[in-house]
Amino acid sequence: MGQWGLIPHFAKSPTLKYNTNNARSEELADKASYRTPWKHGQRCIIPAESFDEPCWETGKNVWWRFRRNDGNPWGLAGLWNTWIDKTTGELFESYTMLTINADHHPIMNRMHKPDPAYGPDDQDKRSVVSIELEDLDTWLTGSIEEASQLIRVPSVDCISAEPSIS
Repeated sequence: MGQWGLIPHFAKSPTLKYNTNNARSEELADKASYRTPWKHGQRCIIPAESFDEPCWETGKNVWWRFRRNDGNPWGLAGLWNTWIDKTTGELFESYTMLTINADHHPIMNRMHKPDPAYGPDDQDKRSVVSIELEDLDTWLTGSIEEASQLIRVPSVDCISAEPSIS
């Protein structure tokens, strides 16, 4: 299965000092941690019954749960990598989940704590990237150009979201 948090090829150990759980889709081709897996088509699907996001509209964190309206699981876009420990030869499989700017999405732009350093129109609200069932093969085996066309915020029509009960 692998660990969540992509271990890049240049890492000195499988334990990272920085978070690679999420990869900003706008930086895949340029960011050292993700550039090689993106270039080599090491794309994966992360299945999820639901995912949770924090909503701060009340001034406090209220977790919201996101499911698909059709009852199917999410197929979240990801990248994977195999890191080899040069001393032991041990292989470590890892992956990261792609995110995309959601400032203009009517639901996803409500999530995450606003950054007080930026104005209301300058926030960088993020969303997962959902790959639809009919696009799975293209995401997994298509060209970089074809895969890039699938990187988008989930359609409002497929989202069922509400505050989750703790």
